[in-house]
Amino acid sequence: MNQIPDFSDTELWIIRSAVNQRYGKAIELQLADSDLRLDPAVSVLTTCPTVFWTERGANFVICKVAEGHYRSQFFYSIRDQFGTGREVYDDLAECVTILLQVQSDHERDRALGSETGHSGAS
Repeated sequence: MNQIPDFSDTELWIIRSAVNQRYGKAIELQLADSDLRLDPAVSVLTTCPTVFWTERGANFVICKVAEGHYRSQFFYSIRDQFGTGREVYDDLAECVTILLQVQSDHERDRALGSETGHSGAS
C-alpha cells in the first residue's frame, strides 16, 4: 500500500493563511498522524498526515487521505464531534474554509442557544 505524502509547505501555507485570517492572529498548527478507515467496507486503518489546531475551545483536524484529497472535522470533546457534511475534498482551500465556516456557524448557534436559555444540543 502506498504511503500518503506529508503535507507540503504550500498546503501548510494554505491552512495557516485561512486559520490566521479567520482569527486575526497567528494560530499554532500541530502536525500529527491519524489512523483512519478510508473505506467503510474494509476494516484496515491507514495512517494519514494530519494538521491539528485549537482555538476558542474547539479542536480542528484536517487529514490528508490521498495526494490532493482531504477530510476535516472539529470537536469539543469525544462526544461533540462535527463534520462539514462532505466526506472528502479535492481542494484544500475549500476544505479549510468550509470547516472554519461550519464551526463559526456552530459557535454562533451555541451562543444564541445559551442566550435564549436553550440547551443547543446537537
